[in-house]
Amino acid sequence: MAVIPGSDGEHRLQKTQGTSRKATTFYNKQMLDYLNASMCEFISRQEMAFIATSDAKGECDSSFRAGKPGFVKVLNKKTLAYPEYRGNGVLASLGNILENPHIGIMFIDFTLDSIGLHVNGKARIIENDQISKETALTKALPKDPCLDDEVKPERWVLVDIEEAYIHCSKHIPLFKKLEKTTHWGTDDKTAKGGDFFKTKNCDRPWTKEKSAD
Repeated sequence: MAVIPGSDGEHRLQKTQGTSRKATTFYNKQMLDYLNASMCEFISRQEMAFIATSDAKGECDSSFRAGKPGFVKVLNKKTLAYPEYRGNGVLASLGNILENPHIGIMFIDFTLDSIGLHVNGKARIIENDQISKETALTKALPKDPCLDDEVKPERWVLVDIEEAYIHCSKHIPLFKKLEKTTHWGTDDKTAKGGDFFKTKNCDRPWTKEKSAD
């Protein structure tokens, strides 16, 4: 017998809040364990995604990824891949994936459809020297628009899809897209935002401990 979607926590809350029937309707009409054609088309034109990961202790982190339309590659209905470009060196999301493969990806179209798509699954890191072993990814790369840029991905993340479902349009704002020059891979402080939140000279417990040593 197939396992009903959702966590034990979800099911307990649905029962106590009286939403079990409503949730079951959603599972049966809106949730898939793969990407259908409409979902694949939607992902192919997205320029950004929000990702959620957690470490082995369950401590969470959310992050943002962006690229030209199609930067997230749908390799097949059960697998997608996204590039990892050079960042701030912290590697928080990738570090979490090494400890805990579970990942949540949220695509939101703010400028055309004002609709969202959740994709949940298990992730693994593919270094550039391992790409040749990933046939589906190798076939997708020649069509990757990002490969025309000077900045190349440092590695890729492959996601085996377990859940895919809509995020309703009701509260998603509709924005007008404006032109902006994107400095891919730059180390220019101004282009990166500088010390926007004025944190450079703030107190930090780890630096105090280091000074005491």
